[in-house]
Amino acid sequence: MPDFPSPESVVQRQLDAYNAHDVDALLATYAEDVQQFEFPGTLLCSGASQLRERMTARLSDPLLHARLINRIVMGNTVIDHEEVTRSFPEGPGKIELVAIYEVRDGKITAARFISG
Repeated sequence: MPDFPSPESVVQRQLDAYNAHDVDALLATYAEDVQQFEFPGTLLCSGASQLRERMTARLSDPLLHARLINRIVMGNTVIDHEEVTRSFPEGPGKIELVAIYEVRDGKITAARFISG
């Protein structure tokens, strides 16, 4: 049986890559057939190529940074509560975000986001 990293460590590597604006390192934490949703079921992207396109645009924002407020880990599910600093049309700002990650075999297979 393969020895996969813990779901929590996979999500932490993803967060670190996000904050480093490193698209390749971020994509390495996701499965090829990953899906991202606006909670509960609005599809944002499906598959690694759509994720690369979405994240390349997102990570081009020089202000982008996510600060972890709280993390809950239950089995293969990791729930992060974050404060995200980013650029908006009206200027720099912050939003609260809840990200629900499903991790299988050392990769994030699905993510659902709730913006506050």
